[in-house]
Amino acid sequence: MKRVRCPKCDYYIKFDETRYEPGQKLVFQCPQCGREFAIRIKPTITTSNDGEEDMVGHIVVIENVFHVKQVLPLRMGDNVIGRYHKTGKITTPIETNDPSVDFTHCVINVSRDKKGALRYVLRDGPSNTGTWIDNEILGDRELRVVTDGTIFTIGATSIIIRTAE
Repeated sequence: MKRVRCPKCDYYIKFDETRYEPGQKLVFQCPQCGREFAIRIKPTITTSNDGEEDMVGHIVVIENVFHVKQVLPLRMGDNVIGRYHKTGKITTPIETNDPSVDFTHCVINVSRDKKGALRYVLRDGPSNTGTWIDNEILGDRELRVVTDGTIFTIGATSIIIRTAE
């Protein structure tokens, strides 16, 4: 089951995405405020014009008292991670009620090294509560190379990195 958020009142509407084809357009009417809006079912992996895959891994937000499990894609360049806000400018929003997750909490930069392998680097936002890896807080301007399966914590939220390679 997937959830979509009404752009007017933020009410969640659940639907079974397996009943629809990638690229199909769906129209919803919010039962809370009555607004109609449309979405398009995205394919799991998209390809850009030059043939390189846009999605280069993902993060898994572990379910806790503040939110449900979420799987969010990582793309090349800076992936700004933080708490969802309707007018926020972050690229990887976590839908959470955790007040210790900042609106711009941390960044995972995905790039290619000299050999062409993907490289994932984590840095703090800066945030008010810090970003933790292996029970150590990242210092100001500290960069940490992370790999598949690395667990890091922002606020009371734990996240697992899943790389594409």
